[in-house]
Amino acid sequence: MKKIVVGIVLLVLLPMQVFAIGDSARSSILVDTDSGRVLYSKNSNEVRSIASISKIMTAILAIESGKLDKTVTINDVVLKAYGSGIYIKVGEKLTLEDLVYGLMLRSGNDAALAIADYVGGSVKKFVDMMNQKAKEIGMNNTTFHNPSGLDEEEEKGNFSTAYDMVLLTSYAMQNETFRKITGTKKYVLKTNKNHYVWHNKNKLLTTYEYATGGKTGFTKKARRTLVSTASKDNLNLAVVTLDDGNDFQDHKNLHEYGFQNYKKYVFLKKGKIKIKDDNYYKHDTLEIKKDLSIALMENEKDNVVLHYQLKKNRKPKDGDIVGVVEAKIDDEVLAKQEIIFRDKKEKKERKSSILDWIRNLW
Repeated sequence: MKKIVVGIVLLVLLPMQVFAIGDSARSSILVDTDSGRVLYSKNSNEVRSIASISKIMTAILAIESGKLDKTVTINDVVLKAYGSGIYIKVGEKLTLEDLVYGLMLRSGNDAALAIADYVGGSVKKFVDMMNQKAKEIGMNNTTFHNPSGLDEEEEKGNFSTAYDMVLLTSYAMQNETFRKITGTKKYVLKTNKNHYVWHNKNKLLTTYEYATGGKTGFTKKARRTLVSTASKDNLNLAVVTLDDGNDFQDHKNLHEYGFQNYKKYVFLKKGKIKIKDDNYYKHDTLEIKKDLSIALMENEKDNVVLHYQLKKNRKPKDGDIVGVVEAKIDDEVLAKQEIIFRDKKEKKERKSSILDWIRNLW
């Protein structure tokens, strides 16, 4: 397939303003989760033990399994758990969703083992799923050895970077169920063996008005690790810090830095798009699935170039990816969205089939 390149310059490029910000972490990063743009980072590609923020991966795999409403009968796999727990017992019955709440709110290592055993068929198979998902997301410097983050034995710990963990967080926050669970302050549950009231360990949910979720972590090796998300004026941010003794305050400061200096700008709305100077697909329907939006400083908003790359596909099918649109300043790609081909004929036929099915019901 041949490639078509179309560039649109919105306005003349100007120098970018720089604001000072710092933190106490060994590694840290602040990202606009909608575009993936990094707004601040320090040693963000340094590989370190990450402790219980590993449980974000455990949670999203459980959610994506489609089994949240299924009842899990706890078996003796939980007897291997130590450290923080929700103290579930062998023979106890609760849903997979209940376990994910215990995992995320109370950092239950027993919940992590129960989830892994149920979703993966075994803890080992689930860990393989964790590493496979990490590859899919682009977490190139991450290795999982368990579903909880415990690292007393070096070869059994989970290792990642602040950058990789913010990729995972941005991915997970696209899931409505994950957003609901990670943002829950209190969860009450009654089972056949106990009555639980779980309060979220993420103090930012009660001390910072813009906080929307996250996950705490601690081991002697990793020290304090923390992931947090926050939203204000339609700008969605995520912060990850590794080995940070002042993590909650640092997260507030980094989120505030983002909100005070950046604003969300939408350059293309999701749905149909028209590309100027494109003659190949000019009679076809092209669309993007999400808004092309970016967190920008005030003096950056007029500097953006939209750059389209289209592949010449003689017989595209409905849903085929036929290109990408990138939002750039100079050579830096700030955000991008895939361009999807839509077959009007197929959509019309699908609509007719649905109408026929409805008529047949009567």
